Amino acid sequence: MQKDIVIIGNSPQIQKIHALIDRLAKTNSTALIMGESGTGKELVAKMIHLKSPRSKKPFIPVNCAAIPSELLESELFGHEKGAFTGASFSRPGRFELANEGTIFLDEIGDMPLHLQVKILRVIQERAFERIGGTRPIKVDVRIIAATNKNLENEVKEGRFREDLFWRLNVVPVIIPPLRERKEDLIPLCEYFVEKFSQNFAYKLKLTSSVMELFLNYSWPGNVRELENTIERLYVLSDGEVVDIESIPEKIRYGENSFSRELIPEDLNPLSSGIDLNEVLREYEKKLILHSLNLHGWVKSRAAKYLNINRTTLIEKMKRLGIKDNEKTDEQIF
Repeated sequence: MQKDIVIIGNSPQIQKIHALIDRLAKTNSTALIMGESGTGKELVAKMIHLKSPRSKKPFIPVNCAAIPSELLESELFGHEKGAFTGASFSRPGRFELANEGTIFLDEIGDMPLHLQVKILRVIQERAFERIGGTRPIKVDVRIIAATNKNLENEVKEGRFREDLFWRLNVVPVIIPPLRERKEDLIPLCEYFVEKFSQNFAYKLKLTSSVMELFLNYSWPGNVRELENTIERLYVLSDGEVVDIESIPEKIRYGENSFSRELIPEDLNPLSSGIDLNEVLREYEKKLILHSLNLHGWVKSRAAKYLNINRTTLIEKMKRLGIKDNEKTDEQIF
């Protein structure tokens, strides 16, 4: 198994997930992984694949929320030459690329209804047609889906097909948020401290007061937020011992204190006045960065969190000088 695919934690919840992964890996059953953003849904899917007889074959992830709906069908099923303007050559889709392996449909709750019908057919018949094609293409592929939504509620609201839900929900895997397994915080912190020490040439020391702050925080961004926080501490700390001031204020003072970071501490509107446009600009920038970090820099999800569309978010990022986050290949749960 790849050394960068590892599940950290000794809590009863994690032990149950380990056991379920082992059972699922022995089968070809469709699985539905449910959990909040940042809990490690893709990692669990990879673990199932890597422990299965399909481990030598492709693992193909598709983030249904990150790909514009008008392009998603082509990404999934491919297209034939001339199928639409710009289709100058035939192209296989992700289902073809995953043949004999596993396809991971992340954030399937965001998939448009018209594509849900086609996914249902693939599950039932293991066949589909490319866009512009008429020849059925047979595939031998295992389907694992994931969502951070309550799909039963989505079904009731008419946003998700009930028949597809039951086809996907053969074996549900529910990943608990970090706040419900606080005993895993210490081993996770130790892992991330060790990981980033290789890049920074020294190892941070997390004092008992720092760990107390971490244990009292609810981690809405889950393991991904914890990883980002440890990296931030490495960047901002001057020595091996963590400076409490470098810990985000929402962790030090509670999640409702996020607005404390938006206005400079030395701001004194009574004596010198303020530059309202500049303050609002910084406010907007910090809110956008907060949303991007919280959602793993998936712009469509960050935009949804901010109640704006993806194009507007990209325009604001350019205007505010926010560049795409550098992602690493290593993953952690």
